[in-house]
Amino acid sequence: METNMSFSQDMDDEYEKLIRRMNPPRVVIDNEACKNASVIRVDSANKHGILLEVVQVLIDLNLIITKAYISSDGGWFMDVFNVTDQDGNKITDEEILDYIQKSLGSDACFISSMRRSVGVIPSTDHTSIELTGSDRPGLLSEVSAVLTHLKCSVVNAEVWTHNTRAAAVMHVTDEETGCAITDPERLSKVKQLLCNVLKGSNKSREAKTVVSHGVTHTERRLHQMMFADRDYERIYNDGSDEAQRPNVNVVNWYDKDYSVVTIRSKDRPKLLFDTVCTLTDMQYVVFHANVDAEGPEAYQGLKLQLCTTDRVGLLSDVTRIFRENSLSVTRAEVTTRAGKAVNTFHVRDASGYPVDAKTIDSIREAIGQTILQVKGSPEEIKQIPQESPTRFLFGGLFRSR
Repeated sequence: METNMSFSQDMDDEYEKLIRRMNPPRVVIDNEACKNASVIRVDSANKHGILLEVVQVLIDLNLIITKAYISSDGGWFMDVFNVTDQDGNKITDEEILDYIQKSLGSDACFISSMRRSVGVIPSTDHTSIELTGSDRPGLLSEVSAVLTHLKCSVVNAEVWTHNTRAAAVMHVTDEETGCAITDPERLSKVKQLLCNVLKGSNKSREAKTVVSHGVTHTERRLHQMMFADRDYERIYNDGSDEAQRPNVNVVNWYDKDYSVVTIRSKDRPKLLFDTVCTLTDMQYVVFHANVDAEGPEAYQGLKLQLCTTDRVGLLSDVTRIFRENSLSVTRAEVTTRAGKAVNTFHVRDASGYPVDAKTIDSIREAIGQTILQVKGSPEEIKQIPQESPTRFLFGGLFRSR
């Protein structure tokens, strides 16, 4: 049975390779067609997951997708994206343009079978730790303190929270050697202590810690972890304003074997990527879609950016200061390059109120005025309207696999 399945998968792979050789992906980047954005057109033989792969390449370059038209009728996939850089300008950097051409136009981006996209490349540089558990104020501080106590240095990390659940992918090294941690006993202790932290007082939901030496696309993996953890289930009313939630409308057209899904919400960074990830995880295929994401972005909490020389225990110290000042981290991105730490934290007041300006002043005084920058003032957060304007429209045809 297993032999037959393997043979069938190999035949499918060979067939898809033949189709790609007959119809190689075509990428056209046009800086003249639109006044305020670069237009990227992608044509290719169709396959499951191709939309996510294309969007992922653009998002990884920190490009902003302002509009998109998506069509994947039959065996052909056609996409048109209007994109800008973070400052709202067209893409003119030759290196970035060349990277887009090579990434979207080569077979490297269109490797078939999503089953091989996670955890397949061994790494000796770091150990990857995946965490899922119940969220609570100070959780990141406690996790960081445990890792520091175990002489694990965090070189990269990304943390998400949603509906009382938290997920994180953290890359750690041995504090003394700067290399991946391979000792089984030590790794077992790391898993045990982190599981204890993640469980906290909540015995009704599972906490999980996975240690590996593979390389994954961090944000893609976080989507998979949160989906597997069923973070979309609202266990109880968390007090959030329902007016702030996206408006999602689903109409099933049974005679045509598809559904029309319309999403309206405030725009925010990587919203299209998050939407496509969710649909892919749910085994749905986007047949047609129109995306209009022009307009102001929504806040994900007050954004604090730390830039300083890296040192052992830095993450633990910074998150401890947040906790002592009653700030809860809702999302975090931790990066270390060439001895420099560039960390971004989205924070909120643990009690649910807007972050007080005096609290931010106190934190900056403790951490350092020059190394901790505030992106978006507390006053701006207070001015967010209660009703969500239509800033993002994703109307498309979806069919379950």
